[in-house]
Amino acid sequence: RRRAGDAGDGDAHACRRGHGHLHRGSGVHLEKALMNLVSNAAEAHLDAGQITIRTRNRHLDIPLNGYDKVEKGDYLVLSVKDEGTGICENDLLHIFEPFFTKKVMGRSGTGLGMAVVWGTVQDHDGYIDITTSEEGGTTFELYFPVCHEAIGRELTPVDIDSLKGQGEKILIIDDIESQRKIAEVAVKKLGYQAVSVSSGEAAVQYLEKNSADLLLLDMIMDPGIDGFETFRRIRVKKPGQKAIIASGYSQTRQVEETLALGAGQYLKKPYTLEELCLAIQQELIG
Repeated sequence: RRRAGDAGDGDAHACRRGHGHLHRGSGVHLEKALMNLVSNAAEAHLDAGQITIRTRNRHLDIPLNGYDKVEKGDYLVLSVKDEGTGICENDLLHIFEPFFTKKVMGRSGTGLGMAVVWGTVQDHDGYIDITTSEEGGTTFELYFPVCHEAIGRELTPVDIDSLKGQGEKILIIDDIESQRKIAEVAVKKLGYQAVSVSSGEAAVQYLEKNSADLLLLDMIMDPGIDGFETFRRIRVKKPGQKAIIASGYSQTRQVEETLALGAGQYLKKPYTLEELCLAIQQELIG
């Protein structure tokens, strides 16, 4: 395999680029991506095997597999290697598509894990390289641009206690039970009432006879209507309804259309308690 040489030692940190600025990587999103890769690696072993997690610095000056070009420079590489059965060529073509899963073949999961990995790498302006074979297992290499400047002062942490709610009702709309439970715990911890439903249709029906100060709305729900259609139908009956989008995907056209319809905030899952706290405060007060 063609590879550029290792980058020199230095104070390198994963970064996000945007509008000409550098932003340090989102730890919570990187952790989620790693968890998904390790989970997939474990499932790739039919009996037993070793999973190797590695980080290193690399300098890229040639394209990676699947890319016509890459931004030349230093990258932090996170790799997850398994000794499993490998990934067939057809599956490689679809592996990052939402809801693509081998569940029918006995694997677990929702089909969203690799889409989360893809979204995280895209958000950080990075690249993904996959090497796989039936005999040698599979290696995922995630390339993230690095920053060499020294870490600046720490940001002042959010004082959650001073920003807690006054019992306002938040309707959580998510088709995944575990996500609803996590959101319920977080919302209650922040001083709000939590009500949750498992579909857009259920949310529309609930709001026909009840009210909610704020919606915490998932974008992709299966089966049933998606987050955009859910919010559109609710807004017909309740034009002033406030909402926050919470999605496991990068900001898409669907998200942008929902924001244009009146949703006030966008949170990328998994979000921190601080991020949720600030988003709710800004939407309810703003």
